[in-house]
Amino acid sequence: MITIENLTKYYGSNRAVNHISFTINDNEILGFLGPNGAGKSTTMNMIAGYLPMSDGKVTINGADVTKEPLKAKRNLGYLPEIPPVYPDMKVHEYLSFCAGLKKVPVGERKSEIDRVMGLLKIKDVKGKLIRNLSKGYKQRVGFAQALLGDPKFLILDEPTVGLDPNQVAEVRELIKSLKKDHSVIFSSHILSEVSAVCDRVVIINKGDIRAIDTIENLERSFTVSLVLHIKIKGSKGKAASIIEMTKGVKEITAVDDEGEGVYSFTVQLEGDSDSVRDAVMAECLKNGISIIEIYTDRPNLESVFIELINRPAKKDGLRELLDEMPDESGDSDETGDEDETEEKEEE
Repeated sequence: MITIENLTKYYGSNRAVNHISFTINDNEILGFLGPNGAGKSTTMNMIAGYLPMSDGKVTINGADVTKEPLKAKRNLGYLPEIPPVYPDMKVHEYLSFCAGLKKVPVGERKSEIDRVMGLLKIKDVKGKLIRNLSKGYKQRVGFAQALLGDPKFLILDEPTVGLDPNQVAEVRELIKSLKKDHSVIFSSHILSEVSAVCDRVVIINKGDIRAIDTIENLERSFTVSLVLHIKIKGSKGKAASIIEMTKGVKEITAVDDEGEGVYSFTVQLEGDSDSVRDAVMAECLKNGISIIEIYTDRPNLESVFIELINRPAKKDGLRELLDEMPDESGDSDETGDEDETEEKEEE
C-alpha cells in the first residue's frame, strides 16, 4: 500500500498541492484526474521521490520516501509525463542501463529486458537509436523502463500520450492485466479510458482533492436532475397527457415531430427514473401508444468531473482563516499553473 498524508507543495508563495491525503491499495488501479495545472504531475513526482515535498508524508510498503528513499523506491516503477529516455542510446542499450540502475541481477537482465519489450511490443525497434523513434515508440520505451524489475507499484503520468488508437487500446489492456500483481496510479485526460480501467478515481483541482471514490458511486451521487427521453408512435396529445400525469415527472421540456406519427419527448424528472419509465410504458400500452425508445440521461464520469472541478473548494476553519490573512510579502497565495511556478522557482 502507498499512503499519502497531508502532502503539500509550495513554489515560493504559490501553493500547488494543498494538504492532500489518500491511499493506493494493493492490486488496485487508481485514476488521478484533474485539469491542466491542477497539481497532478507535482503530486506524482513527490510520491515517486523525484520532487521534494514542502510538507506531509509518503510511505510505500511502510518505507518513508524521505527517510528511506532507496527502500521505498525499490517497490516503485515510474513513467513521468516526459519519458526519461536518452536519445543517443539504442533501445536495448537504454533498457540494459536502466536494469543496472534498478539492480536487476546480471544473469536475469536479458530475460527481463525481453519480457518488458514484449509487453510493450517494442522488440522490432530494439536496435534503433531512441532519437529516431516516433513519439509513440518513445512513450512505450519509457513505459518499459518503468516495468523493469517487476515493481509492486507503478506511477504512470499520461502513459498513452502520443499513441495511436490501436496502441492506446493495447496499453489499456496491459494496464488492466498488471492489476493481478501490481498497483497502478495513472493520470489521463481521456475519461473514457479511466472509466474502462480504474477501480477508483481521485479528482484534484487547484491543489485540492474534490473527490475520492469509485466511478459508480460518483455517478450515482449526481442523479439530482435526470432527463427521460421517450419516442412513441401514436397520439401526441394522449401521450403528452399520460406523461404529464405520471408521478415523478416535473415537466415536458421538448417535443419533436419526427413524421409518420412518431414523436420524441424530453422529460425532466424529479422522482425515481425507473418507476416513471415503468408507469409511462404501462399507460401508453393501455392506450394503444407504441413505445419505440425510452432511456434516461444519467451522469457519466465526464459530467461528474466538470461539476466537481467547478465547485469551490471546501476549507476547514483554520485553513480558511489563514488564507484570509494578508501576505506580508505582498505575493498572491493562489495556486498557479504548474509549469509557470516551476519556471518562477528556477528564475
